[in-house]
Formats: sequence, structure tokens, C-alpha cells
Amino acid sequence: MAAFSPRQLPQTRQFDAIVIGSGIGGLVTATQLAAKGARVLVLESYVIPGGSSGYFERSGYRFDVGASMIFGFGDRGTTNLLTRALDAVGVSLETIPDPVQIHYHLPDDVTVRVHRDYEKFLQELGDRFPQERQGLRQFYDECWNVFNCLNAIELLSLEELRYLTRVFFQNPRACLGLVKYLPVNAGQIARKYIRDPQVLKFIDIECYCWSVVPADLTPMINAGMVFSDRHYGGINYPKGGVGQIAQKLVEGLENAGGEICYQARVAKILVENGRAVGVRLATGEEYRAERIVSNATRWDTFDTLLGDRPLPAKERRWRDRYQKSPSFLSLHLGVEASLLSADTACHHIIVENWQEMEDPYGTLFVSIPTLLDPDLAPEGYHIIHSFTPSWIEQWEDLSPSEYEAKKEELAWEIVDRLERVFPGLDAGLDFMEVGTPRSHRRFLNRVDGTYGPIPNRKLPGLLPMPFNRTSVPGLYCVGDSTFPGQGLNAVAFSGFACAHRIAVDLGL
Repeated sequence: MAAFSPRQLPQTRQFDAIVIGSGIGGLVTATQLAAKGARVLVLESYVIPGGSSGYFERSGYRFDVGASMIFGFGDRGTTNLLTRALDAVGVSLETIPDPVQIHYHLPDDVTVRVHRDYEKFLQELGDRFPQERQGLRQFYDECWNVFNCLNAIELLSLEELRYLTRVFFQNPRACLGLVKYLPVNAGQIARKYIRDPQVLKFIDIECYCWSVVPADLTPMINAGMVFSDRHYGGINYPKGGVGQIAQKLVEGLENAGGEICYQARVAKILVENGRAVGVRLATGEEYRAERIVSNATRWDTFDTLLGDRPLPAKERRWRDRYQKSPSFLSLHLGVEASLLSADTACHHIIVENWQEMEDPYGTLFVSIPTLLDPDLAPEGYHIIHSFTPSWIEQWEDLSPSEYEAKKEELAWEIVDRLERVFPGLDAGLDFMEVGTPRSHRRFLNRVDGTYGPIPNRKLPGLLPMPFNRTSVPGLYCVGDSTFPGQGLNAVAFSGFACAHRIAVDLGL
């Protein structure tokens, strides 16, 4: 996809909506509004769209920037939000079904595969933990209760009264079911049925692998969605890589009359008479709109883009409840295909010590997307993307030589850990590139390279999460800093909700 330079910015200076950032949440907002006839401009600071869902190419390999485990591409129900987002602007994307969501490698030589087939997963899990076979089924069945409620209703803005009224009268049982779970966390439900500490640790890593917090801090609504949709809509990998999602959304946006400009870094949100009215780019150009949408984190939005204004009380309360999650140390590897057996799963989680699960580098995430799409690598090779939590503070105040030395030291430590699961990896290594939290901060334009917000203490489920409207009239937030949180399908939900709320506000 061709990138636009700042000199190619549009001549039009007035829009219905301006979206800052082209992450999936921002692009879903933009495409939904454009499909309704709004004049939309997306401003992206990088040279391609997608943010954490982007890609880069090196030595014949096409690497995903972030995770490769994608929800939301199902073909039924209402929770297939990525499919619906593409459909709304007349584009589609070929996907490849993944038969195993995750292959866990856990302490005490415990291994578990999460099969797409629900009964097969419960059978394998029950065989591994026979003393909790019934409790595990009860826990995951209750997750299905949550999912079935979500999957029975149209997922739009919870800030729009007419939508809430319509949905309630169409399906009151589903709505009441969701209300019951809104203040509940997954750990509370797990402990209703499960007593074995090791099995509760398994539920913790099931949550941690996408929420970056254990079950006691993970909202049950989110857990119900993830733990059930992997068996319902399934995990489906986009042909050509995760970056294709953003590129297809951009294609649909432009077909619907919207515009996107790259290398267009927004320096400031313009506020007049207390209302957001436009943006100023780092190069000085100004653009105006009836509604401004920030797909940046809330920290970037209120500390940088609105940095000359006092922090609203609502945002202070939010920061009292949530903190920035860690970023990641990422290894993008090219390896000889002969290293991997035919039955190797695409996604793996490695934890050697339960006490270190939440520590920096304690959990290893592994994706091998070429097992599903071999065209992402040269013939005879696979991609292995391994990433592990890391805080920006561990990478600051280093000289260039110290920075490179630390990258190399930690990278080879991770390769050694991967060798235990993939023997011969070191000898079969063809390519390696290392990304740090500083890389994430630089290229993704996210404060401290953070993955998103996480609770800083136990909170009542999803109730404290903010919706799209902010304390500044005319300004909306979208993405992982808003309800319902992190993950591609979750930020797509946020985009649908944000676009719906703005469309109502604009009278579309």
C-alpha cells in the first residue's frame, strides 16, 4: 500500500469526523461512519495502517507486529465483528481456520491444547486434571452463558438510550444476563466450581494470555467472549498476515468516500469554548470536524494531545483504577521449516514457574503463522514470533551500545527457552530481529509502548471501563482504553459503539 506524505494531505479542511490513528478501533469507527455517509478523515503517523495490527517485511519474511491469534472472523451470530466491519464497506478477506487456539507448556510438565472443538478441549483438560473434570465443565459452561447473551444481541453503543431500549425489548433475557455479569470477574466464577490450586493457576494463564492480568482481575464478560468464541467462530488467520485486516478496512474506507493520510502526526487536539473542534499536525496544518475521535491511548490523548488543559476529574478517577500494562520484548525469527513437526500448533504459551508468570519475561508467547499461511516466509522456512512482557523502565537510560548488548543478551536467553519446546532452533536460525518497548513506543506511537490499560487492583468487572464519549464535548476515545478493553475483536466492538454514538449525535 502506498504511503501518503504530509505534502499530499487533502485540500478539504472540514469533515464530519476526524479519527486520530488507524488502529483497528479507529478504522472500524471510520468505516462505519463513512458507510453511513459521513465525511471522514483518518490521520496516521506511520507509513501504513494498523498500529499494533500492522506488519513489516525483512529478508523475504512478512512479520506481524503483534499477536497472530485473531477472533472475530466467524460467519454467524453477532460477535463476528471483524467480518461485519469488512462487510459494511463491501470488502472481504480470506481467512484460514486454526484447529488449536493455544498449546500450553506449563510447570510440572503440564501440557494442554485448546482445541477448536469444545468437547475435545474439555476431554483433554479433564484427562489432565481428572479431579476437577466437573468443575472445569461448569466454569466453561458458565462462560458460554455470557457468550450466548452477547451473541444474541446487536453490539453497539451502550451510551445510546434508544439502542438499549430496542435491544432490551428484543431480547430481555440476554440483556439481564449480561447485566448480572458486568460487575463480576472470571476468578470469582472459577472459584465457585474449582478448588485445586494448580487448576486455578491454569484459569489464570487462560486469562493472562490475552488480558495480561490473572483471573481475579479479568472481567467475566471478556472471559466469556474469548473462552467461547474460540470454539464458536473460531480462531481464523488472515491470508497474507494480520496487516491485511487494516489494509482491507482502508480499501473499504476509501471506496465509501473516506480519506486516510499517512505520516500525518497529530500534535494537538484543538479546543474552542470547551469543545473539541479540530486537530493540528506536527507540520502545522489544521483540520476541523464536528467530531474528533482519538484512537491513541487515553494517556497519549489527555497528556499529549490535550496536554495544555487540566486533566478532567473523570480521567483522574480512571487513572486511579487503571495503570499502563507492560510492553513486550519481541523476537521475530526465521527458522528452517524442518525444525517443526507436522502436528505443531500455531500458538504456544510457555510458563516455567507459576510464581514468575506475571514478572517481566516470565511468560513466553509464541506464534508460528506460517503453519497456516506458508506464503509469509521463503520456501523451506517458518516464522516464529515470540514475545514476552517487558517494562519501558528496563530499557531507558541506556547508551546505544548498552541497548544493543541488552537486546542480544535477552534474545539469546529467550532462544534457549524456546529450544526446550522446539529443539534445534538455534542451529536452524536464519533471521532474527529484536523489538523492545522502545521500539513499540517509537513505531506504534503508544506511551511507554504499553499494550493497554490493566486494573491496578481488583475492580467490579467491566463497570469502571469508560465508554467512547469523554469529558470534552465533541471528543471521543476508541480502542483498548475504552469498553470493553484489549484484543482485536474488543477494539472492533469499541469502534462499532463509537461510530454508532457519533452517527446518532450527527443525526445520520
